[in-house]
Amino acid sequence: MNRFAGALAALCLAAAGTTAVVVAGPAAAAPACSVAYRVNQWQSGYTADITVTNGATTASSWTLTWHYAGNQSVTSAWNATVRQTGTAVTAQSLSYNGALPAGGSVSFGLQGTYSGTNDTPTDFALNGVSCGDPAPPTSTTPTTPTSTTPTSTTPTTTTSGPPPAGCTSAAICDDFEQQTGSTPGGRWTVGAANCTGTGTVAVDSSVAHSGSRSIKVTGQGGYCNHAFLGTSLTGVGSNHLFGRFWVRHTTPLPTGHVAFMAMRDTADGGRDLRAGGQNQALQWNRESDDATLPAQSPAGVAQSVPLATGTWSCFEFEVDGAAGRLRTWLNSAEVPGLVVDGVPTPDIDQQWLAKTWRPAVTDLRLGWESYAGDADTLWYDDVAVGTTRIGC
Repeated sequence: MNRFAGALAALCLAAAGTTAVVVAGPAAAAPACSVAYRVNQWQSGYTADITVTNGATTASSWTLTWHYAGNQSVTSAWNATVRQTGTAVTAQSLSYNGALPAGGSVSFGLQGTYSGTNDTPTDFALNGVSCGDPAPPTSTTPTTPTSTTPTSTTPTTTTSGPPPAGCTSAAICDDFEQQTGSTPGGRWTVGAANCTGTGTVAVDSSVAHSGSRSIKVTGQGGYCNHAFLGTSLTGVGSNHLFGRFWVRHTTPLPTGHVAFMAMRDTADGGRDLRAGGQNQALQWNRESDDATLPAQSPAGVAQSVPLATGTWSCFEFEVDGAAGRLRTWLNSAEVPGLVVDGVPTPDIDQQWLAKTWRPAVTDLRLGWESYAGDADTLWYDDVAVGTTRIGC
């Protein structure tokens, strides 16, 4: 018997914003299930809307499995719990959508990254039975797929709805609703490149910009109290990046130098490109030569703005490595003193452009660095990175 009678047909179009549909079945006999896998993709990321239609046997819970043929990596999901081990992916029902009657359908979605091709999966199985097999599902026990070359496990627990607004073109989009432990996991790691002390990073379910979770950073004063959560930017697909995150903090930016975001710049000796504050206003700082943006003169600082306390603020940035340019927005308004436009401007980017700067950033870290005794408590939420401006 051909287990893949009624084979899956893939229509995967490479153009951004196109839709690919794959349907399994029907075969000569009623298949165990059928799957519609609809893809919306861009240069380095994609979303997939997946609809599963059950065969002849009622299920009280469901598990759909498949394998990716390329290097696709699932980063978030909704209306299902999705886990990935190597190329093997498992999607499991939630408490509110587990019941699947004979002939019934259920839908869920996911977001991920890829490079090269983004072929549609062809080996869907429902509760352990191939969707091309006429035998109906006989077990409702979740089945975890195996992979001959397992590499890493990235648990992704659903949000209650689609990805956060404004993230449809982002390669990385995270509202932290998928975090189930007290310490950030999945794509995120916790630590600092130099030294850590009493600063902490934790998942917080009491404060959030959207949903019910955020990341809380308890930042302490002093060099060896740095605390960050970070993620790789590998696979975003361009040296021209846009980022966006929401931040809330409790203590006004101090006179001394602090940073709440850092990115490793491999074109600058692996030193950090940092965003934070000094002289009570937002600033960028280049670790390699301690250049600041704007210059820390009264006229320069006047071209920046403070970061409000006790409320959520939307921080956006653009890093254009090819052109050596940088732009910054706070709550959708561009900050004049936080712009590198290639033309040296006194009190703003004249010091910054004293050397050739063509950044190539490879990670994103959110947290707290203080080079004196200044402490702060911060929350981060709705983080996104892509190749076009994402917005607030």
